[in-house]
Amino acid sequence: MVSWKMLPFIVAVVFITPILIVLTSLFGEYSDNWSHLIEFVLLDYISSSILLVLGVSLGVLVIGVLSAYLVTNYSFYGKNTFEWALLLPLAIPPYILAYTFTGLFDANGDANILIRYLFNLNNDFVFFPNVRNITGAIIVFSFTLYPYVYLVTRSAFLNQSNSIKESGRLLGLGQISIFSKISLPLARPAFIAGLMLVIMETLSDFGAVDHFAVQTFTTGIFRTWYGLYDLNTAMQLSSLLLMIIFLFYFLERFSREGISYTNDNSTFKTASVTGLKGLKSLLASTFCFIPIFIGFILPIIELSLWAFETNVDIFNNKFLVGSFNTITLGLFTGLICALLAIVINFSIRFTKNKFLERLNSLMSIGYAIPGLILAVGITRFLVFSDQNLFTNINFVITGSLVGLFLAYIIKSYALANSSIESGYERISNSIDNSAQLLGSSGGKLLGRIHFPLMRTSFLTAVLLVTSEVVKELPATLILRPFNFDTLAVITYTYAAEERMYQAAMPSLAIVIIGIIPIIFLTKMIRSSRIKNS
Repeated sequence: MVSWKMLPFIVAVVFITPILIVLTSLFGEYSDNWSHLIEFVLLDYISSSILLVLGVSLGVLVIGVLSAYLVTNYSFYGKNTFEWALLLPLAIPPYILAYTFTGLFDANGDANILIRYLFNLNNDFVFFPNVRNITGAIIVFSFTLYPYVYLVTRSAFLNQSNSIKESGRLLGLGQISIFSKISLPLARPAFIAGLMLVIMETLSDFGAVDHFAVQTFTTGIFRTWYGLYDLNTAMQLSSLLLMIIFLFYFLERFSREGISYTNDNSTFKTASVTGLKGLKSLLASTFCFIPIFIGFILPIIELSLWAFETNVDIFNNKFLVGSFNTITLGLFTGLICALLAIVINFSIRFTKNKFLERLNSLMSIGYAIPGLILAVGITRFLVFSDQNLFTNINFVITGSLVGLFLAYIIKSYALANSSIESGYERISNSIDNSAQLLGSSGGKLLGRIHFPLMRTSFLTAVLLVTSEVVKELPATLILRPFNFDTLAVITYTYAAEERMYQAAMPSLAIVIIGIIPIIFLTKMIRSSRIKNS
């Protein structure tokens, strides 16, 4: 009984320690580099981050909320396809879309070359402006992260009773007024929760903002560590970003508590769908198609062209080794996260301990922590361990795969936990009671009863974690051993050297693996459509 209670506590201590290490740096000494940051660049980091967040927030709200409202309340050409296709940009990491945009819209990019060819213009004519700036970053994040808002907002719109809208029509409200005065306020907790996730993802990103030369906290942390070789100052800068991330994390949790889909059964009516024809149908289809085209179709086409036009062997040894490393890391991390999640959730169910349940929720906070900050905290933790715990043995964990696995597990546990939690909700407590009467308890109950019933949830957790690990860049870039490359690192290295053609194939491989969770979300979308039809 004690072991089932202790496991979540032990895992929570391991998860939280790197975060606490980063935060405690605020109480240490401040070097001259910190004074330099305060005087010259910190204001730029703050202003750029605020401008980036404001621009991305506006973009994802317009795209996510309006597209969700259209596919929920109207019938138009391609609607059934748009319902799930609007999720596809989730498979494209922001840094890959940033690399694609650079190759497309630079002065000598494919888009400008095409314009000059079609209209017989001079070779120095530039139609599309430079995208390697904060405006380009806002566009990239808006078209890759809007599905977070779309997914939760669509669920909110689906669960709004049509009787409320009918009451609005009786009061003389038109379609626009019903949307702005009834549907939108009711869905506000949902899209605010989605927006908080978008903001956390934006502040956590490193690859896209680094490629676009946008001065944010993440680029500042990386340059302080690798440029000034000052880990302590990098930790202090990380602490500031971490406190901002925590603010948005708790705002997201608070907003989620405000989401209520319950309705009085006597008055609830399934939302009616208004048919659109002619120009209105065309406009609705175009609005839904644009984010799919920019966020998924366009980069896939461009990356495919680059992959097949390059003169080098795309399936070279570097690509194959990187693919093997990536898939091995992803699957191994997925298995560990899924096993931890199923054992911890079983211990919560077995002991019926509310404290363990809250502790499990706290462990999911790792998903909101930027990979760069985790890397900073884990590095200091590993250095401390080598200097104090492994001094008497010939063993060094700093620079090994231990830190990389730890970062992946902390950051991805929330995905596995969510899948396992939903699986346990479908197992009745009466099954446990019957099994215990027959002599099965503890490990036997988990191994013989629960695990066979949880196979689908377990596999889903492994696949979700794997797809997340494959896309992770900053933590991998910092914590990987020497000469150990993953697809994300290979892509980043090629892009940093402006070798976009060589970056195409590893980018496509990342996208293909990233489509895995989209398949599961698509099934959810289709099932919700059937239930609400």
